[in-house]
Amino acid sequence: MFHQKKVIIFDMDGTLIDSVGIWNAVDKELIARLGGETLPEENIQQRRDELLRTFSHTQDAYLAYCNFLAQTYNATLSKEEIRAMRYAIAQHYLKNVIDFKPNAHTLLHYLKEQGYQLVIASTTSQNNLNIYIHENNAMRQKVDFEKTFSLILGREVVRKIKPHPEVHYVIMQELKAEPHECLVVEDSLVGVEAAHNAGIEVITIFDTYAKNDEAELRKRSLGYFEDFETLLLHVKEELGKKLKI
Repeated sequence: MFHQKKVIIFDMDGTLIDSVGIWNAVDKELIARLGGETLPEENIQQRRDELLRTFSHTQDAYLAYCNFLAQTYNATLSKEEIRAMRYAIAQHYLKNVIDFKPNAHTLLHYLKEQGYQLVIASTTSQNNLNIYIHENNAMRQKVDFEKTFSLILGREVVRKIKPHPEVHYVIMQELKAEPHECLVVEDSLVGVEAAHNAGIEVITIFDTYAKNDEAELRKRSLGYFEDFETLLLHVKEELGKKLKI
């Protein structure tokens, strides 16, 4: 999987960090503030994922999502005001709750030591990424983002978000890499589709909130791993064998 690769591209939410459930909680509170009905978080996530896929071709899919919420709940607030409210609700979680998945930082350090170029390609905003990088103490103690990653790309970098492959085209152009020299690490179908659409091989890390898609993720991925500890063991075994040849 890692043989002859030089660029490893990581998704952020649900892949490197435990965050999908937190965004479900944020949206649940947001909907309540807009006067909407109480929905199970699983339903909130499913609807959000479907809408973001639908809006992925737009200039700002999350603004379109907030516009949907405004229309659905007859809100007096504008879509911009709803988006601002969403991020205000999220601030505590972003700074103090979200953390790397177990052993994710250990894998990052190991891959960096082996000479790989590491990249974050996320559909989250650059503002949120900056909070992780500069204000989330738990994450900052584990990873020096500026030294570890060659590129850290939020959704503002591209006009079309995943499953469109634009972000991967940007990465390959910036790092002068070909698709066969890259490997994507994802947790969701939309991310896997983006990798395939760019002609890049992809492996998947299990995430609780993508459990319903597990069969399809296994089918469409070069490898499927239950956690980062398992992936790290696989990487060390694979690279160890390569070194012995």
